[in-house]
Amino acid sequence: MLFSALVLPLVAWLPRISPGLAVPMFVSVAAMALLAIGGKIPLSYNVRNLVVRWRTTLLTALAFTLVISLQTVMLGFVAGMNKLTEESGQPGNVIVLSDGALDELVSNLGYGTSADIDRHPGVLRDERGEPLASREVYLVVNQPLPTEPGQQQKRRFTQVRGIEDPRVAAQVHGLSLFPGGQWFSDAGVQTRGDVSGTGDDQAVQAVLGEGVAGQLGQDVGKERLEVGDLFDLGPRKWVVVGVMKSSGSTFGSEIWAKRSLVGPMFGKEAYSSVVLRTANAETAKQVADDLTKNFKKAALQAEPETEYFSKLSETNRQFSFAIMVVAVLMAVGGIFGVMNTMFAAISGRTKDIGVLRIIGFARWQILVSFFLESLVISLVGGLLGCAIGFLSNGWTATSIVTGGQGGGGKFVVLELVVGIDTLLTGLLLALAMGALGGLLPAVSAMRQKPLESLR
Repeated sequence: MLFSALVLPLVAWLPRISPGLAVPMFVSVAAMALLAIGGKIPLSYNVRNLVVRWRTTLLTALAFTLVISLQTVMLGFVAGMNKLTEESGQPGNVIVLSDGALDELVSNLGYGTSADIDRHPGVLRDERGEPLASREVYLVVNQPLPTEPGQQQKRRFTQVRGIEDPRVAAQVHGLSLFPGGQWFSDAGVQTRGDVSGTGDDQAVQAVLGEGVAGQLGQDVGKERLEVGDLFDLGPRKWVVVGVMKSSGSTFGSEIWAKRSLVGPMFGKEAYSSVVLRTANAETAKQVADDLTKNFKKAALQAEPETEYFSKLSETNRQFSFAIMVVAVLMAVGGIFGVMNTMFAAISGRTKDIGVLRIIGFARWQILVSFFLESLVISLVGGLLGCAIGFLSNGWTATSIVTGGQGGGGKFVVLELVVGIDTLLTGLLLALAMGALGGLLPAVSAMRQKPLESLR
C-alpha cells in the first residue's frame, strides 16, 4: 500500500523530469554521498550535534521550509498558467482577427468582411458538408456580485463568448459537455421556471466552463452551478443548460451563449474572431499565412490558434521574473540563517575540533563534517517545504493572461500544477542555500589550530 502511494507516482514522474534539473540533482546527491563516505568523521557525530542543539537546528530548517514552500506554490501557479495557455489551442485550428488586433477583445470583423473566410480549401467540413468554422464574439462583462444589505457592491469581470452554432464551435474547439447537459437552442432562450406570470419570463440559455461554473456557484453557496440553475448577468436572467468539460483551458472561464443575443445585449454587433478547423498544424500554418497575405475583401490577421495562445504567456514570464526576485531575496536570508547557525555551532564546539585534529583527522575532513551538517539542515527543510508546497497541487486561482502588448487579455480560472520539475527546483535551491551558507563557517572550522582550540 505504501509502495503504491509513494513509489509508483515517482516512477510515473521520471520520464517527465527535465534534464536541466535531473543532472544537477544527480550531481548534488552524488556529491553529498561522496562527502559522507570520504569524510571519515562518523555521521553519527554530526547527527548527535544537530540533535543536541535541536532548537537552533529546527528554526533554521523551518526557515528553509518557509522559503521552499512559498517558492513551490508560486512556481505551481506559473506552471498552471503555462498549462492553461498551452492546452487552450487546437494544433489544427486557425484564428482570424481583424487587422492589427492582438486580442479577441479588441478585434472587430464585420459579416461582409468575414463571409468567405470559411470557403478556403484548407478548411475541413463536417458530415453535412458544412465548413468547420465558428464565428464568435468575445466580451468581458462587469458583473455585480451578490452582497448583503449595507455592504459595498463588489464586481467581477466575466467572460462571455457569443456563438453562432454551439455544436460546430464544440467540434472546432474540441470540447464536450458533462452528462445531463445540452447545447443552447437555436433561439438561445427558454421560459424561466421561477416566475409567477409577471416580468420577463425568458432566460438566456448559457453553457458554462468548469471554472466559471464554480465561481458562480460560490455566489449562491454551491460547489458549482448545475443544469437548471439561474444567475444574473447584465439586464437578463440566465439559465444553465450545460457545463463544458473545459478544465485546463481558457474556455473553462467562459460563458457561451447565442451570439445574436449577447452581441446586442453588451454592445458588440461585429464578430471578434472566426476559428477554422484544418487537418493538422502544418496545414493551419499554411492557411493562416494565405489568409493574411491574400484575402481580398479586407486586411485580416490569421495565425494558428496555438501561436495565438502562446503569445498570451507574457503574464507567465512576468510572474516568473517576480518569483525569481522574491526567491533570491528569501534565499539570501536563508543563507545568512545557515551561516549564523553554523558559526554558533563552531563556537560551541571549539574543543571538539581540537580533539578531532589531535587524534588525526585532517583539516579537509573537518571542513567536510561541518559542510555536511549545513547541507543536511537545508535538505530536511527543503523536503518539508516541497511537501507543504505539493499540497497546493490542484488548488484553483484566478488570474489574467495577456500578450503584454496592449489590448485585452483573458481572466481565467486555473489549477496550480506542482510537478516533479517544480519540486526538484525547490530542492536544488535549498541545497544551494545550504552550500553557500555553510561553506564559510566550515572553512573557519577547518582553519582552527588544535592546541589553541583546547585552551
